[in-house]
Amino acid sequence: MATVAELKAVLKDTLEKRGVLGHLKARIRAEVFNALDDESEPRPLLSHENLLINELIREYLEFNKYKYTASVLIAESGQPIVPLDRQFLIRELNAFEESKDNTIPLLYGILAHFLHGTKDDIQNTFLKGSSLQPPNPNLGRQPNGRKQMDLKAKYL
Repeated sequence: MATVAELKAVLKDTLEKRGVLGHLKARIRAEVFNALDDESEPRPLLSHENLLINELIREYLEFNKYKYTASVLIAESGQPIVPLDRQFLIRELNAFEESKDNTIPLLYGILAHFLHGTKDDIQNTFLKGSSLQPPNPNLGRQPNGRKQMDLKAKYL
């Protein structure tokens, strides 16, 4: 017969493997924030730069299915509920989207540009198709042994 501690451990492990535990924790954080949020206190006005940065972050969060984090960002920052048009963002950033895949967040293209671009390319920001793939459920886990050393060598 299993002990209560063993049952808790199995339940926690099962919920983690299914990805449910992370969603529950995020949902609880979002609900606590909403309960504590004082709606009578006006939000500070967004600068143009903060509006653009928040929108890039929102697009990234929604792509990676961090919907509760995105909802807190929108509520806390005063970002408009309706997302800004992607073409508007590209024009405001003076960027060019070479890739036809407009489902990849612009931040991935910006990151790819700075990781793989040359000094000559710095004057023109090209938002190319990212070398990054859609979310990998194993990305948050700590690699061990040889894999961790390989990753450090790759990015350092």
